[in-house]
Amino acid sequence: MYRCLIADDNIIERDLLFMHLSSIEKIKVVAICSSGEEALKYLKESTVDIVLSDIDMPGISGIGLMKELKKHPVFIFISSYTEYAAESYNLDAVDYIVKPASLERVQKSIDKAIEYIEIKNRVHIDTDRLTSGQELHEIGSHISTDGFFFIRENNNYTKLNIQEITFIESMGDFSRIHTIGQKKFVVLVNLKNIEKQLSQKIFKRIHRQFIINILHANTINGNEIVLDDKNVIPLSVSYRQNLVESVLEKKLLKRFGD
Repeated sequence: MYRCLIADDNIIERDLLFMHLSSIEKIKVVAICSSGEEALKYLKESTVDIVLSDIDMPGISGIGLMKELKKHPVFIFISSYTEYAAESYNLDAVDYIVKPASLERVQKSIDKAIEYIEIKNRVHIDTDRLTSGQELHEIGSHISTDGFFFIRENNNYTKLNIQEITFIESMGDFSRIHTIGQKKFVVLVNLKNIEKQLSQKIFKRIHRQFIINILHANTINGNEIVLDDKNVIPLSVSYRQNLVESVLEKKLLKRFGD
């Protein structure tokens, strides 16, 4: 079971989260806190795997709570306001839920948090297997300027072709690479570092959590992009203008006068 803490100054929101979490397997709610101060005290004295915290709380905010902890659990932020999302992802929060939080949305965030924890545990096991006399290599990706790159999984290298990658998703310190056929690969490289190594002509950052392969973009509307494989990726306002200028305006079929 994964130990979970809820922090929210609104009793209705706290009760709703507790109800949702109580129906999710592998989750045990060990603390329900009405303030950041109460949550901080509990986290300093007890072990918690996942924190679901409101951001806008009196005293210590959710973001302030995360910053106060030198070694913190996996954080999922919940807020009525979307403007906090950018800062939360900069702190490597696993997810950001906009209120009201539905069971389906909470389940999705919990699944992501558990996956993150399990991947991190596997990485620690792999690195612990190395003897003290061995050189410690990064378990991650090795980007090529050609039409492919390699990712390292344990002691194996897997080749990924650029044209087969549909999108890349942030998982905090990790990233998840999605490919044609719904195959997924997780690497110990954050999205910011992956973005620096990939071709900007093909791969576009469209959200704090997502990079897409523009060759697989099927439909682009106001706040989302539908890919060829029917995956729907959110398009944030801060990245939309760059996408319009660098891709849409250059590739838009235009009408010229006679």
